[in-house]
Amino acid sequence: MYNNVKLEKGLYNLSGKSFSQALESLDPSENYSGTPLENLDAFERQLKRFNIKVSGSDCDMVEKFFTTTESAVLFPEFVRRCIKKGFDDSVLNNIVAVSTKCESNIYSGCVISDTASYSTTSQGTALPVASVTEPATSLSLSKYGRMITASYEALRQQKLDVFGVMLKSVGIKLANSVLGSAVTALKANITPSTVSALDYSALTSLYGSFDDFNMNCVMLSPANTATVLALAQMENASADEQGRVKLPFGAEIICTSEVDDDTVIGLDKDFALEIITSSDIVLETDKLISNQLDRIAVSINCGFRRITDDAVKTLKIGS
Repeated sequence: MYNNVKLEKGLYNLSGKSFSQALESLDPSENYSGTPLENLDAFERQLKRFNIKVSGSDCDMVEKFFTTTESAVLFPEFVRRCIKKGFDDSVLNNIVAVSTKCESNIYSGCVISDTASYSTTSQGTALPVASVTEPATSLSLSKYGRMITASYEALRQQKLDVFGVMLKSVGIKLANSVLGSAVTALKANITPSTVSALDYSALTSLYGSFDDFNMNCVMLSPANTATVLALAQMENASADEQGRVKLPFGAEIICTSEVDDDTVIGLDKDFALEIITSSDIVLETDKLISNQLDRIAVSINCGFRRITDDAVKTLKIGS
């Protein structure tokens, strides 16, 4: 049972397992099917064990994690989950088709060449070929991170929900810093169509340039987003529950400063982009467990690769 799990910092360093995975192996969630705890994972059951409330009107303070040496072991995972929540809720998550875990910082993967027409093939004639091969060059993953400085004295009486929101904001900004590499991968070796101005006709032309795939996402700079939202055709547009706005033909607008004012990127987000990571979000756990919060280092190693060339089209605004 979850009350008997021995918590120690060595659970963060098991080969091939995250802290959450290590907890799940010691206290499998499947054992709680049909019980009041069936909707909690192993980490959340440990929060319940030590009566640590991370949200709500009776939310605890940071110092609650450090009541015992065992409960202190949970703190780095709380920090990681908050930052990861921000990372996963960012714009980046809206444009990635698939996530790949790589064991090193060099990734080869594979590419597909499929340019022959999909038409009728005569009897006895060889079928057109779609070739899947290794790419000519490997992808080197880059490291992105942030150092958060704060003393235990400054944080100990901070409410966990407020501190969690602060950490989530770091995750969002970390994801946005990574987004620049995603934009570079999407645009690489794509010949843009040129338009004199960004109007509704330019957007429908971009949409119409897709053949096998569907432009369900369009990436715009903040200035161009404002221009598009001001178009007469957008008068009846409204954001959904997640704050997402779509063009009349269904493409979601992604506003990001990583796209310049001269460029518009249209993509089928279900086929365009792969994110490759060699690790999940990483923290220095030992210092956090011993409440040395003066320096919280958080980082992730990742890179991007365009999967299907035909799933991305671009516009260049101006001459």
